[in-house]
Amino acid sequence: MAMMSSAITLPVAAQPQIVSLTCITSGLTRIYSVTAIVTPGIIHRLDASINLALPGWLEVGRATSTGSLLKIDVTNSIATDPRYRFFRFVAEFPAGGPAGMGLIPAGTFQMGDTFNEGEPDELPVHSAFYMDKYEVTKALWVGVKAWGAGNGYGFDSAGEGKAADHPVHTVRWNDAVKWCNARSQREGRVPAYYTDAALTQVYKTGQVVPYVKWAAGYRLPTEAEWEEAARGGTSGHRFPWSDANTITHSRANYYSDSSYSYDISPTLEFQPANTVGGFPFTSPVGSFAANGYGLYDMAGNVWEWYGLYSDASQIDSRGPTSGLSRVVRGGSWGSYAFLCRSALRYDGYAPVSKGFDYGFRCVLPPGSL
Repeated sequence: MAMMSSAITLPVAAQPQIVSLTCITSGLTRIYSVTAIVTPGIIHRLDASINLALPGWLEVGRATSTGSLLKIDVTNSIATDPRYRFFRFVAEFPAGGPAGMGLIPAGTFQMGDTFNEGEPDELPVHSAFYMDKYEVTKALWVGVKAWGAGNGYGFDSAGEGKAADHPVHTVRWNDAVKWCNARSQREGRVPAYYTDAALTQVYKTGQVVPYVKWAAGYRLPTEAEWEEAARGGTSGHRFPWSDANTITHSRANYYSDSSYSYDISPTLEFQPANTVGGFPFTSPVGSFAANGYGLYDMAGNVWEWYGLYSDASQIDSRGPTSGLSRVVRGGSWGSYAFLCRSALRYDGYAPVSKGFDYGFRCVLPPGSL
């Protein structure tokens, strides 16, 4: 039996980049075709809505433009899916994402310890986000901190580093958060952290538990974001790499001890190459192979700060909104292999804590330009 099809003109809710919008019905299927004038080389997200009076938009497509016109086709079922009536294009990042950051795509992952060897608090659909490929270096820290000092920011941590291309360390949690805001504002982005619930007072000074504008600029990762990024797109592995569940000095900067069966490094104790130049024994960022998402040093080198600590299982959680404990993850140059596992949560630190092995890296939501 021949299929009947008809073209339906739909109203457009976006700004005038959209120049063509049609819907073809074929049997029990709708095929929407949305074309817009765009900037070449930019990742664009297509959102849809069934009713502008309802909150939120649904992402229905994503593509990188190669010319000034971009068309995205969306297929849904007449029987089970809503009929979209409004569309909008959202320009996100240049293809490949922001310089120095890796894309962690939207999806699900298994979080926590799968080897029955961890602590009780390791047991457990996230949105896409970008994460720094490298831990924040001393050079980047100094540059942003200097800009912040001239624009109303106050930092309690000087921030140390063995060299410009080594990770910054001896940074308090609150200063890492304020630094994220300074980095955002220096680049013309909306900052993520505020001192008031209305999100009007940018967090620049002092020691507070800030409020977070989650879709805004640079911030520390949530627990779920950090672990998903560390696992590199795979599940069920002990470390950020997926070809083995063992660790050696050829893979990470950590303290090797043969009492752990999965620590098979032929060299023991500190990473030999990094003891040159004295304490602390950090390595230049990116000294070891990246994981599946192109991220470096997700195990070892320096511990990485993220949000508030919760002793409950975490499933794509943003964490609690209050509390005094902070968490670091990933292990450091002085950590045993056990502490470098992707599932390990090292908790109980006050936000004013700092040490020769505390650093951080940032995440950036895709729509925060």
